[in-house]
Amino acid sequence: MGTLDGIRIVELTTVILGPWATQMLGDMGADIVKVETPGGDTTRNLGPRRNEGMASLYLATNRNKRSVVLDLTQEAGRDALFKLVGTADVFVHNMRPKVAKKLGLDYETYAAAYPDLIFCATYGFRKDGPLADSPAYDDVIQAASGLADLQTITANEPRFVPTIMADKTTAFNVVAAILSALVCKERGGGGQAIEVPMFETLVDYVMVEHLYGACFEPPIDQMGYERLLNTGRRPYATKDGYLAVLPYTDANWQTLFEVSGRDDLIGDPRFVDITTRIKHSQEVYDLLGEIVATRTTAEWEQVLENANIPVMAVNTKEMLLENEQLLASGFWREAEHPTEGKLRMTDPPIRFSKTPSTIRSLPPLLGEQSKELLAEAGFSETEIQALLDAKVTKQA
Repeated sequence: MGTLDGIRIVELTTVILGPWATQMLGDMGADIVKVETPGGDTTRNLGPRRNEGMASLYLATNRNKRSVVLDLTQEAGRDALFKLVGTADVFVHNMRPKVAKKLGLDYETYAAAYPDLIFCATYGFRKDGPLADSPAYDDVIQAASGLADLQTITANEPRFVPTIMADKTTAFNVVAAILSALVCKERGGGGQAIEVPMFETLVDYVMVEHLYGACFEPPIDQMGYERLLNTGRRPYATKDGYLAVLPYTDANWQTLFEVSGRDDLIGDPRFVDITTRIKHSQEVYDLLGEIVATRTTAEWEQVLENANIPVMAVNTKEMLLENEQLLASGFWREAEHPTEGKLRMTDPPIRFSKTPSTIRSLPPLLGEQSKELLAEAGFSETEIQALLDAKVTKQA
């Protein structure tokens, strides 16, 4: 039994943000009802696949769910969704405000019928700003939030981080918001609307360290944490690979000079404390590069681990599949899907001592549980057949 056992969440989301957020909640035990259009979630055909509609990106973000197809362009489909949401504790969608309102997906309409419903909308920009109805994808938000500009330091031009950081960071906020609202509801606060915008979430993310001098009004220094805004901050080349080395404390630095044979730098005023090291960031990183280049990766790992200085070799994507930490902790899981064969997936990373997260079911086919879920929402067999005949729904 998971922490969210007994909680039902109806999600009307696509791509990564919403599906990954609800998958995390599903891992925690929630019953996740995935509502899809007749064409299905767009990720069903993103990435390698053995069968149509079951591609890698879909498989990575949709376990522990049941799929129901509803054509929301038809009134009967919208009515069915409304009835289905009535069985849930939480409803999540990621449609832009104007599109959602056109389909009747506004909080006021749902709250009038279901006052205890938690209604979560996640999209690009807060709805009370001029960009409210602008389309938003990960690249767009990386550009808008300043994240792409940060890459100018090492690439000499704005670049996107090669992972969908905006989607995934916002997904964590969706999970946190829903869990918080469930606690409020449990304490008698009833249902409420939640808005989780990608743009504001990423600006908040970037500005934790980079607001810096502008934390004060008027600003008392430049924006941007100097230690990070430095071309020298990078994995350093050893004789045979690359290492992340982070002597962090004052003691770490003095120990590094000792074990590397650079006694001449012990007590050097440029490196004695964090304030002076930040002022001399470029020299700090250049020096680290010089020192690390003198030995092999294995040699440095042994020396620095013994000296209690943070160090880690750079792993490739492929190396992670055989990483001893991940294998020992049971992080990589394998399962036999009824139509897709053997699949590899990640274990839910969060562990609970009494209510463990679990993988109870594998990603469903499009509409695999349509009839089952409509019946649970109160539709009769005759009514379900009528919806099938009208192509409002379909059963895998």
